[in-house]
Amino acid sequence: FKNSRTLKEVVSYAPLDRILLETDSPYLSPEPNRGKRNSSLNLPYVAEQIAALKGISTKEVIEVTEQNARNMYRMKEV
Repeated sequence: FKNSRTLKEVVSYAPLDRILLETDSPYLSPEPNRGKRNSSLNLPYVAEQIAALKGISTKEVIEVTEQNARNMYRMKEV
């Protein structure tokens, strides 16, 4: 969100190993899909924004947050 300064501050401050990616389906789609129905297909946009805020690659955000989710839900490695 363009006016989400507080959220961006939290993301910048929070350690990456404590962040999970999720959707607010069917509402609150990220840019560039504002105003459209949200789905998990929009998670790459969220990962891109987190990467930009943290100064790391999108790939790293995806890899770490996937591992965070696996740990949280006690999922086995694939």
